[in-house]
Amino acid sequence: MIKNIAVIGAGTMGNGIAHVFAQYGFNVTLTDINEAALGKAIETISKNADRQVSKGIITQATKDRILSTLHTSTSIETGLAEADLVIEAATENKAVKLKIFKELDAFAPPSCILATNTSSISITAIAAVTKRAEKVIGMHFMNPVPVMKLVEVINGYGTAKEVTNEVVHITQQLDKIPCIVNDYPGFIANRILMPMINEAIYSLYEGVAGVEEIDTVMKLGMAHPMGPLQLADFIGLDVCLSILKVLYEGFGNPKYAPCPLLVNMVAAGKLGVKSGEGFYKYTSGSKELVPAL
Repeated sequence: MIKNIAVIGAGTMGNGIAHVFAQYGFNVTLTDINEAALGKAIETISKNADRQVSKGIITQATKDRILSTLHTSTSIETGLAEADLVIEAATENKAVKLKIFKELDAFAPPSCILATNTSSISITAIAAVTKRAEKVIGMHFMNPVPVMKLVEVINGYGTAKEVTNEVVHITQQLDKIPCIVNDYPGFIANRILMPMINEAIYSLYEGVAGVEEIDTVMKLGMAHPMGPLQLADFIGLDVCLSILKVLYEGFGNPKYAPCPLLVNMVAAGKLGVKSGEGFYKYTSGSKELVPAL
């Protein structure tokens, strides 16, 4: 029975994953090498829980339990000591993830399932650096984690069926909807989403329409809650570029080649919301979007 959860990485996805597991009664250890990042993560979780209380989604007692069952650590070895399930949510970088999984394999109990929140990197390649490929799986949560229902459950080449079943069950315990997919570049979510975003960027690059026009067509014409260029800003243009590179290299198909405009924007440090400017300009405390291009 899975009760003790270790989350590796205290960024946006990591703190969201830790929040949800703690909300549903699991014991959670959030681990990051950066003490300041851990402090910021706990602050974010507390604020998000306050928002849930104000909307009547959870009670104050649940918020208090979230914070009381959530522990932090700067040591992977300490954080994994009693873990039944680990979810790695570090930066979307293959070399970083492979290094982490070698450490997870060395320090996690033999029975522990090792999951990764990667949105595009091969589960099979990650599993290959461990001695427990049958216990390595993908759990791709959507951002923002406390709100979004979907979890892509990704089977690596050697993932055992009972491990998949266990991860599906635990996903349902979080009141989320698991979708099982197999391990090919981009899985399903990003294999479909990223070419759409890339095509929207190409449409801007080729002068077919402006930023607002492209997003308006997709919002009003296709009932998307957010246009593809605004969504790219929200995801992070550097992350979009990284995923497109994985798709392009994985399939060797030119249809996945990143638009030169996206490449240039990332090189210029225009990464979207997190840098204050991408396809739109963002000012602190304002929800008004001003096209940057």
